[in-house]
Amino acid sequence: MSEAGGQHALPWEAPGGALRPGAPSEQFWRSLFYFNVYRLLVALLLLLSVAIWGSNLWFGSRDLALFVATDVAYVIFSIACFVLISARRHFNLQLTLQVAADVVFIVLLIYASSGISSGLGLLLLTTLAGAGLISRGRLTLFFAALASIGVLLEHTYSTLKLDAPDSQFVQAGLLSGAFFAIAWLAHTLAQYAVASERLAAKREIDLANLEQVNQLVIRDMPDGVLVVDGHGMIRQFNAQAERLLGPLPAGSDAMLAEYAPALAAQYEQWRNRAGVDSGAGTPVSASESARFVPIGANRELGAVIFIEDQTRVQAQARQLKLASLGRLTANIAHEIRNPLGAISHAAQLLREEPGMDETAARLISIINENSARLDRVVNDVLRLNRGERAHRERFRLAAFLSGFVEQFSQIERIDPGVFRIEPGADPDVLFDRSHLNQVMWNLCRNALRHCRRGPASIVIRFFLERSGSVVRLDVVDDGPGVAPEARTQLFEPFFTTAAGGTGLGLYIAREVCEANGATLDYVETPRGAQFTVRCWAG
Repeated sequence: MSEAGGQHALPWEAPGGALRPGAPSEQFWRSLFYFNVYRLLVALLLLLSVAIWGSNLWFGSRDLALFVATDVAYVIFSIACFVLISARRHFNLQLTLQVAADVVFIVLLIYASSGISSGLGLLLLTTLAGAGLISRGRLTLFFAALASIGVLLEHTYSTLKLDAPDSQFVQAGLLSGAFFAIAWLAHTLAQYAVASERLAAKREIDLANLEQVNQLVIRDMPDGVLVVDGHGMIRQFNAQAERLLGPLPAGSDAMLAEYAPALAAQYEQWRNRAGVDSGAGTPVSASESARFVPIGANRELGAVIFIEDQTRVQAQARQLKLASLGRLTANIAHEIRNPLGAISHAAQLLREEPGMDETAARLISIINENSARLDRVVNDVLRLNRGERAHRERFRLAAFLSGFVEQFSQIERIDPGVFRIEPGADPDVLFDRSHLNQVMWNLCRNALRHCRRGPASIVIRFFLERSGSVVRLDVVDDGPGVAPEARTQLFEPFFTTAAGGTGLGLYIAREVCEANGATLDYVETPRGAQFTVRCWAG
């Protein structure tokens, strides 16, 4: 802490008197403005008192002309100070100048009013107190010393030249002591005020940061959040709450009872129960549940309402079950692969035995077909659990699809005319070539199973979307399409509508697409079935 009576720059001023950037200057200038208003009112009140009561007062009893002239000059100086304050420059200099002028004018008024006994010296106490608070404790002892010197010089002059009583030096000394006491008190109070302001500014920053963090946390929470006060008015909410419960009315504070009556009823029931525990989630509808947490120890103050999306919770539980099921099926698949290989090998040896009749050959064919089917299931399960990483590469889609159709037709022993490729362009795609082959194999095998197998029964078309950044690839067949009740389960594992199917083809195809940054969706069409792959253009 610097010395209160030193000529130091104020904390918001640079050494030259100019305001530092970002300093809270306006409040200090406003205080100086009101201090000058007080100065003007005092000067006018003294002038009015002399005009009304004249010689009946102590004011101007020694030299009325000097008193009036000094008071008029005091009024003019006060008015001029308003102009200087409005310039908002050199705060420290202006404050020092005004306090020094107060001391000079009041000392002259004291001299013109028969000295220290007039009581006008008390006006300096108010001046010193105001200056100390305005300057935040700086220069207060300097101002007190200035006032004390002025009062003592005035009484010394009066004693030497005008035969004022020497005993009044005691009054002058006591008044000077009061100046220093008031200055020190103002200095102490100002230091407390400065410390309080700094603490309040720090707390304001902390609260602003905390509020911003809270807003970010609430905004990104997977659950909906509503903050409700004791009157049932919604004070804060996040986007997830609006998605679950609907948009809130804009431009006005919404009441919970009007916005979500069912939730409001649950909230009132919770408030009427004893205790402060929020408890488990309370069902609000078929797809949402609510959990209430009191804002304080008293539930009457309001609550934070967490709205949980039960469909998301159920999806997470389903994913956990699928993960457990995947690990189990992977272990079973490994155990099946060895005896399955032995069965296939034994069937192959039986087929090579001499004297094989037609019935035995048919039974061996059945063994081979079912062994191949089991092998395909085992491979799908193992591929599903391996989660192979994609090694994306850039290649021409048109050339890839032409080669794929030719290969698919040979292996499935169908006429290539069943396919028709409708290129909208010849884009490059960014995809793992083996993964795209696997996806197309699953989609085309499903399309072949349900189409009419006539010319152009399966249409493959591709074109660019989103200003050429995305390639859309459609596989469309002319079959009966997918039943409405089965569309929501198409991409779930182990769901199938075909006899002998594993129910893993579309699920694996979507997983493979996601590994390549692509999407696979079913698109409703007037006839047939359409599956669409969207991937990044190369």
